[in-house]
Amino acid sequence: MPITNNLKYKREKVAIVGLGYVGLPLMLKFIKSQKYDVLGIDLDKKKIQSLNKGKSYISHIPNSEISFIKTKASALSCNMNLIQSCNYIIYALPTPLTKNKDPDMSYINSALNSSQNFFRKNQLIILESTVYPGATEEFFLNAFEHRGFKIGINIFLGYSPEREDPGNINYNISNITKLVSGYSQKCLAKCENLYKSINIKTQKVSSIKTAEITKLYENIFRSVNIGLVNEMKLIADRMNIDIHEIIEAAKSKPFGFQAFYPGPGLGGHCIPIDPYLLTWKAKQYDMNTKFIELSADINNSMPNYVVEKIGNALNLNKKTFYNSKILIIGAAYKKNVDDIRESPALKIIELLKDKGSIISYHDNYIKNIKLKIKNKVINLKSVRLIEEKLLSYDLACIVTDHDYINYNYVNKYSKIIVDCRGRLKKSKKTFKA
Repeated sequence: MPITNNLKYKREKVAIVGLGYVGLPLMLKFIKSQKYDVLGIDLDKKKIQSLNKGKSYISHIPNSEISFIKTKASALSCNMNLIQSCNYIIYALPTPLTKNKDPDMSYINSALNSSQNFFRKNQLIILESTVYPGATEEFFLNAFEHRGFKIGINIFLGYSPEREDPGNINYNISNITKLVSGYSQKCLAKCENLYKSINIKTQKVSSIKTAEITKLYENIFRSVNIGLVNEMKLIADRMNIDIHEIIEAAKSKPFGFQAFYPGPGLGGHCIPIDPYLLTWKAKQYDMNTKFIELSADINNSMPNYVVEKIGNALNLNKKTFYNSKILIIGAAYKKNVDDIRESPALKIIELLKDKGSIISYHDNYIKNIKLKIKNKVINLKSVRLIEEKLLSYDLACIVTDHDYINYNYVNKYSKIIVDCRGRLKKSKKTFKA
């Protein structure tokens, strides 16, 4: 089903606003479909400059793909006025939390304020950001009505939450079913047809709010189960039982069980944040999300547990935190990605610095770290994993288990190891965390 009657004769324009981990792969998908003129817009000048130089700022997207985007895109710009010429505008913007764990909608607000004067009749506007239920309509309806548009008649609104999983080699935008929703049935049909036109499998839901809360539920499901396995790890550790052996044994059951693995805490843009988005919204309905909040609290407490295990390992070797040289192995929030957002490694480094430890880190995906601890800015550079370096540290802690790391080499030349990821067997010098 064509999106417009003249789709075969005239190439329509799609603008992707926000060229991060979600927007950039989406833009690439649209360009490769060869069905649209595609514009990439981001208010971050550094991203646009990087794209124009053919250089990637996302580890799993190679420079060759960026060069392809540079060659095939209709425009790569910071100028929002370009959306005036577009038939479809897709916003893929971050929604972090404030210090009080309330939703920070400033990125959406800023983009909307910069672009709403360039909306025109018959455009389809889609939001892909992860938001609390009701947010899409709350922000966009006001912008439309302020401009005198009639939603579902001469301008159209859809919501289709992103389902990106950076570093996952098995699933990407081409083979993940996409939820689609709309303010009206006509909005829904237009939203579905747009994604279908570039060969993305879709599933319709009845309302924008349903799609918004489904996205939160997907990630809260993971948060709850990771919280459960992290709590099981604490219990197993106290009982001197290997949590990874427990998980492998449980996996032998062919029904009613899905394996989740413990770690030093949660990171990334979605799972640490989404429980609080729903919790914040639920309070407006006089609801307390005790179970959801508990899982988030358990996961947030894991860096403290890791630091406690580091302290125990140092004490057993007649050392203290103060002036101990500690190497953090892996700074990204998950393996094989270059994303440091909400990474537990940052909290672990902060806690160790506060105790007087001398901290270094290694991560080929994260070349530099800039931290602000007690109003003091600290800059760290990734160090190499070589024999003399490893031997110089009092303790090494495996926080993020990138696949490129030779763990046998780390084990051989490290004095003490605290392993948060189950990469090594427990021994006299290797402690599980």
